[in-house]
Amino acid sequence: MACFLVPTTEAIVTTVIKKVADKKGSDNIFIKKMGWLNNMLWGGSALLAFEHVWHGEVTPWFPFLTAAANPADAQEMLHEMFTSGVAMAILVTVAWVVMVAVTHAISKKSAPAIKQSSTKA
Repeated sequence: MACFLVPTTEAIVTTVIKKVADKKGSDNIFIKKMGWLNNMLWGGSALLAFEHVWHGEVTPWFPFLTAAANPADAQEMLHEMFTSGVAMAILVTVAWVVMVAVTHAISKKSAPAIKQSSTKA
């Protein structure tokens, strides 16, 4: 129904954080790689929104979300947002943290090897 709104909200927040951090010139590895998280969140949210439009759960007229028209459906929609939406947002964020940690570990491991080979040449 509206589970895509949670990762979309996270995408908005992380996009703003990334833009502010870029202006300040942050050296934090996670801030530098936040573009990956933004792409994952925006892409996933767009696919979920399309799926909800396809199934008629999102309409181009008010109230836009069909579940918002009926109080009983609205309660079910909020429950879905707090369960499925939050779970998806957390899962995407955890996957991003793992990706950043792994790539950082690989780059730290390969950096001394590159330095040694460049000094021998």
